[in-house]
Amino acid sequence: MELQQIKDKFIEIYGGTEEDLRVFASPGRVNLIGEHTDYNGGFVFPAALTMKTTIVARKRQDKIVNMAATDLPDRVSINTEDINAYKDLWWGNYQAGIIAEMQKGGYEIVGCDMLYDDTTPHGGGLSSSAAIEVATALTFAVFSNEAKNIDTPVDMVEMAKISQMAEHNYVGVNCGIMDQFASAMGKENKIIFLNCKDLSYDLVPVKMDGYKIVVTNTNKKRGLADSKYNERRSQCEAGLEILKTAMPDKTCLGDITVEEFEQHKDLIKDEIIKNRVQHVIYEDDRVLKSVDALKNNDILAFGQYMIQSHNSLRDLYEVTGVELDTLVEEALKVDGVIGSRMTGAGFGGCTVSIIREDAIDNYINSCKKAYTEKIGYEPSFYITEIGNGGQEIL
Repeated sequence: MELQQIKDKFIEIYGGTEEDLRVFASPGRVNLIGEHTDYNGGFVFPAALTMKTTIVARKRQDKIVNMAATDLPDRVSINTEDINAYKDLWWGNYQAGIIAEMQKGGYEIVGCDMLYDDTTPHGGGLSSSAAIEVATALTFAVFSNEAKNIDTPVDMVEMAKISQMAEHNYVGVNCGIMDQFASAMGKENKIIFLNCKDLSYDLVPVKMDGYKIVVTNTNKKRGLADSKYNERRSQCEAGLEILKTAMPDKTCLGDITVEEFEQHKDLIKDEIIKNRVQHVIYEDDRVLKSVDALKNNDILAFGQYMIQSHNSLRDLYEVTGVELDTLVEEALKVDGVIGSRMTGAGFGGCTVSIIREDAIDNYINSCKKAYTEKIGYEPSFYITEIGNGGQEIL
């Protein structure tokens, strides 16, 4: 929806006028390389998208938060003085989790009416959940600061951390920080090189030189809490503990270089755990090489690292599946596709590809045909732009 349409819908639901409406937004993200490294203290390379969650909000004079969405019939009403009663919500539990974490952090939660409009596909691996979380946290942080007469900008890194903790403590998904950080801190036409151990980051300008980023959605729905995500995380933690017997100073897999892993990998007797660890450590190395490649305008080398990443996620981390593998296999048959890989947690969701502009139509047509014949339904395609992170729209 256009912004005016969202405002009109808000008034249709809640009444009143436009005069006291506020608008906040935060985007989904695509991770170009560095998958399942974030919760291992490693490196990631995401970009914020122009697909986003937009919230139109109006303050209330009580402690009630009312929520609606432009694409759902559900209406949710939350009493912020009994916030733990809402964990089983089908829609609204992410928002309730944000409120719970912000209350712990000393924010004054102001009652309000809220309307959500999402252009980030749900369940597609582009982190629609992080977009919802960060936009919600920003809304309540701004309102809280105003209630306390605090005249300083909202700390967006803190919003990312609050959003991550909401997933951990309220929703029950042990996610890393990458999704929320990218949603909060993204900048137009720049990719975030993020060290997930200490949240140090660099903004790398994108020079695509006739290429575009194309995201392809398998349209297979999946939820992180229902997937093997937490299992993979525990396997990595087990592998780290084994490696620490030889390298006790290491605090996460992100601390371990390829050379160190090769020296000590035989300590890990369980082949599955060894494979999981090997993916993470080599994936971190691919992120570092990818950053250098893009800084040197070597887009072809970057494409090769993307392909290597997907192969590792397929063979070592085992989080792809027939839908994602089919999209990547078909993409790489098309002249002009220089790199393609799954992005996100896996088990469905999306691929990200780097495609020469004059080859995009051919890619879409051939990939749609082959995928539909094999899988039984069509994928969706998004020619994406890199946008800004969470902000109030004035």
